[in-house]
Amino acid sequence: MEFHGERNLWSFMDEERKSIKLPRRLSFGDGDRQQSSSEPENSRSASAARPDVAASEPTIPPWPMSPGTPWTLSPVRTSPSKSLLYHCIASLHRHEGNIFSITLSRDFIFTSSESSRIHVWKQPDCTEIGCIKATSGQIRAILASGKILFTAHGDCKIRIWNASNAENFRPKKITTLPQRGRFSLFSKKSSQQHNDRISCLAYNKEDKLLYTGSWDKTVKAWKINERRCVDSFVAHEGHINGIAINQEDGCVFTCSSDGSVKIWRRVFGESSHILTMTLKFQLSPVNALALSLSSTTTLLYSGSSDGLINFWEKEKMSGRYNHGGFLQGHHFAVLCLVALGELVFSGSEDATIRVWRREEGNCFHSCLSVIEGHHGPVRCLAVALETENLVRVKGLLVYSASLDQTFKVWRVKVFPAEKVHLVDETAAAKDPQREIVECETSPVLSPSWVEKKLQGNYFQ
Repeated sequence: MEFHGERNLWSFMDEERKSIKLPRRLSFGDGDRQQSSSEPENSRSASAARPDVAASEPTIPPWPMSPGTPWTLSPVRTSPSKSLLYHCIASLHRHEGNIFSITLSRDFIFTSSESSRIHVWKQPDCTEIGCIKATSGQIRAILASGKILFTAHGDCKIRIWNASNAENFRPKKITTLPQRGRFSLFSKKSSQQHNDRISCLAYNKEDKLLYTGSWDKTVKAWKINERRCVDSFVAHEGHINGIAINQEDGCVFTCSSDGSVKIWRRVFGESSHILTMTLKFQLSPVNALALSLSSTTTLLYSGSSDGLINFWEKEKMSGRYNHGGFLQGHHFAVLCLVALGELVFSGSEDATIRVWRREEGNCFHSCLSVIEGHHGPVRCLAVALETENLVRVKGLLVYSASLDQTFKVWRVKVFPAEKVHLVDETAAAKDPQREIVECETSPVLSPSWVEKKLQGNYFQ
């Protein structure tokens, strides 16, 4: 396989390794020793990894290294199909508790955790430039849209910040939702306020509506210009874990620990919302949603505690979402999902990140790689497109945070899919397992996480 004239894949890897640049300022460190990855068994290619690269990689230590050690680079790895290269370019161990949410703006990376601080990093070099301090408890969810940052706090309120691009990063708080009314000066809680922790956020850019999902089983819609709640409805019978919006038609998707995924639509000319469809009801809790939009198709992905990623495809004529299948490979619960073009990234309780690719023109998916390096459940993900050249090689930056209290940055290169001629297309269509490419791996979890899971107080 040739790229850029006479350069082959291995020379590309060698040059990529030399071009890596570390962040300029590091306040904390986690010894991210050379990370290895389980090679996925891709049924469509039997190409072997480069021997001298694979032989030089030590195994992953069973627990995080000392936070005082310097940051180091992991080796460049490739899947057997030679479709994906990746390496960890930065790893940070923090002492402020678990990171719950990551969000990206054009210039910044924001992370929120059990502490009352939101750390801000410069994109893409990951230089930490400051933090936003609050005094209202844990920050479970954050969302950036343009120059605006939305944050959900332990007091069940939302803060809105102006996080514009400036040399000296000094965010300014715009408002707090719900606002304290004239006659509620002595009341502890507003009638518009959630009664339990806010777990997820989504923003309708055109209508300037902020949606908040909570463990109190309700979804609230906030009109940002008017700074008030315009609708509140009970959406599920269990905790709401994820929310997504189709920016093209304004549909709102919610998922819950009750095992359901629902679609809501705003009544024309009003602020109220109605339920239009319940996609599936299952015994396993649904933890995450991701929406993939393109000119040809719209796909909704959901990650559940049984380790499966279900997906639905939207019919062009009726607008209904039909179940298209599921992606199987994670050993434990899927906790976070990100969709970018034909790629889907999934983080799991098994401490791995999987990269899936949908084939052009159909709903067949293959697992390109299993990214290993964390020693606890991967709690949240964010992905940014770094480069894309004329030969359709995509350069991506993947940001991940785990319940092992580490924050990692991965550089990923995805190469065009090779043309594969199926022997019998009709047989492949009848066999649903043909669209699932298994990638075997043995998860490595830290002893402290295993103890937490046995005690039953994880994800709290």
